[in-house]
Amino acid sequence: MPSTVIRRFLYVPETRELTIEFVTGRRYLYSDVPDEDVQAFRAAFSKGVHFNRHIRDRFRCRELTPAIS
Repeated sequence: MPSTVIRRFLYVPETRELTIEFVTGRRYLYSDVPDEDVQAFRAAFSKGVHFNRHIRDRFRCRELTPAIS
């Protein structure tokens, strides 16, 4: 099921970096994300709910695209 919050995501297992792009266009890089967490995210029925419960605020992150004022 397509997400109404998350447009796409990319995971690099070698560096354990998860990049998430939201439908707003904002992109964030999450560091040190274990593969099993990404697999659960990938399999989740609701990517937005899973992200909020299991990824956001659990892993260090930085915004790749600053907000436009």
